[in-house]
Amino acid sequence: MPLFVEAIMVVVIMLACFFGVFLLLFLFALALFPVEKSLSKMVWDMTAPKRKPIPQPQGGFKGFSEKHRS
Repeated sequence: MPLFVEAIMVVVIMLACFFGVFLLLFLFALALFPVEKSLSKMVWDMTAPKRKPIPQPQGGFKGFSEKHRS
C-alpha cells in the first residue's frame, strides 16, 4: 500500500474517532438532560427565599378614621 494512501487512511480514521467520541458525549449529555434539569430545580427550590404570606387587611376606612381621631 502506498505511503500517501496509508497516511490519508490514518487521518480519516483519526477524524472519524474524534467525531465519534464527540457524538457519544453529545448523546450522553442529551440523555442526562432530564436528570440535570430536575436536580437544578431541586437546588433552586432549596435555596430560594421563603415568601411571607401577604397580611389580610383587618378593617376599612371607617376603622382607620376611628383609630386616628385627634
